[in-house]
Amino acid sequence: MTTAHHAPATAYHGPDGTDHSVIGAASGLLGRYRAGSDEAFFASPSRTLLAEGVHARVPQGARPLPVRVAETFARARRDGVEHPLVIGAVAFDHDSRAELAVPAQVRHCGALRDDPLIALPAPAAERVDWQVRPIPEPAAYGAGVAEAVRRLQGGELSKVVLSRTLELTAAGPLDLPAILQRLARRDPGGYTFAVPAGGGRTLIGASPELLLSRHGTAVLANPLAGSVPRSADLGEDVRRAAALLESPKDLHEHAVVVDAIRTALAPYCRDLDVPERPTLVRTAAMWHLATTITGVLVDPSVSALELATAMHPTPAVCGAPTPLARTVIGEIEPFDRGLYTGMVGWGDADGDGEWVVTIRCAEADERTLRLYAGAGVVAASRPESELAETSAKFRTFLDAAGVPR
Repeated sequence: MTTAHHAPATAYHGPDGTDHSVIGAASGLLGRYRAGSDEAFFASPSRTLLAEGVHARVPQGARPLPVRVAETFARARRDGVEHPLVIGAVAFDHDSRAELAVPAQVRHCGALRDDPLIALPAPAAERVDWQVRPIPEPAAYGAGVAEAVRRLQGGELSKVVLSRTLELTAAGPLDLPAILQRLARRDPGGYTFAVPAGGGRTLIGASPELLLSRHGTAVLANPLAGSVPRSADLGEDVRRAAALLESPKDLHEHAVVVDAIRTALAPYCRDLDVPERPTLVRTAAMWHLATTITGVLVDPSVSALELATAMHPTPAVCGAPTPLARTVIGEIEPFDRGLYTGMVGWGDADGDGEWVVTIRCAEADERTLRLYAGAGVVAASRPESELAETSAKFRTFLDAAGVPR
């Protein structure tokens, strides 16, 4: 049982070759983050990045996102940026929207989980009288799951992911840096982020799921599908984890995702290693089935972003077959997902990068948080179980925001 897949515990070296393994460096970058339209924070099991200012934004448009990013890199290099990278978020519909920028400055250091100071407590959440509005209402979400199950049992599709949101409104301004601290210190081995979401909003969260990373020709994906809430009772927690590993419903859901990722990566990779059975990944709130998929690029010029867009959306956040699942989502979910279930991370001009599935997150403005959570629905799903799963997934962010249980 592991907390998350991660690279070997070696020091991270920035583009200048500097060793960034100084004690306190990663927690220091976390502490430097100030919410704003020109700051972005991203932490993974291998590195921590704090981007400040904007040198250039990747333009919106109809052309493929990797092409627009490559052109932005070329302009940045002409401007004298020696090692340009982009950081930010890409929407669920990656052809429609991406909030990516080449920063004016990027500070690099090692992983949060390797910094002993990350064990220090985060600032306590202030008491806030939140107004909470679910979209849709729980009963309507259950009805949506029941409709999806009916279509699944009819053989139209094999899986669809249905999500819901909670809109939290406070009387005064939100302290996003404090929320980010609580998210990061609760699960320092995962992926924590706070990036501009456009329109003065911030996308903030702590995802457990790596969509894809590329370092040189080495490619890694770590899909999660099939989940169960953690328990505060140790014996019950272990029982739930063991049951998840043997659950036919969850193993089927997971296999659908793994097969789709294998199919997506096969044209790009040789030596593609896909384990036969999943393992367990834990966060503070959930147990997940996980499979670590590795491969070696056939063409070293293919970037992490190109691979990620070729894979996305996986059945872990959409369903299968993908086109029909997207149609069903559009018919049942009463909101636009926007950046939720897209991808968030970074990629550089050499093609390396880390792109994470945008879950366990919220979009924030001055006084409002909009939280998102989803559940994979298959023919054996029950509405009450999927509602409970989404409620458990909300807890990651609700705890960070100080919303009482």
